[in-house]
Amino acid sequence: MNIGELARLAGVPIDTVRYYERQQLLPTARRSAAGYRIFDDDAVQRLRFIRRAKALGFRLEEVGDLLMLSAERGGDMASVRQTAAARLADIDLRMRELERMRHALAHLVDACPGHGAMVGCPIMAALQEDLE
Repeated sequence: MNIGELARLAGVPIDTVRYYERQQLLPTARRSAAGYRIFDDDAVQRLRFIRRAKALGFRLEEVGDLLMLSAERGGDMASVRQTAAARLADIDLRMRELERMRHALAHLVDACPGHGAMVGCPIMAALQEDLE
């Protein structure tokens, strides 16, 4: 199948297919006599795997590791679990950081009357604190 059909079947843009091929997440496609990329059915499954892994928050490097592990059908799942647990810990950390930012911003929004001179704005004062 050509790159357009692959992209459509996998639910990704054509540029994404090219990017994943450059990143070696997809095997280099063979070329037709006219120079067009020709992909096999495995490429669709691989792209769907990548898309689902990305949706779960895995970085491309981790996706590459997971793809290699998935090729080792007889291997131990401990590496997969370890990779997923590390990603989960990172997501938990980011959520705590976002919650801290949300709390700080909500406090500033609540403190701002929303009218009057800019000089009295607690949001601007907090943002400019180190500038003065």
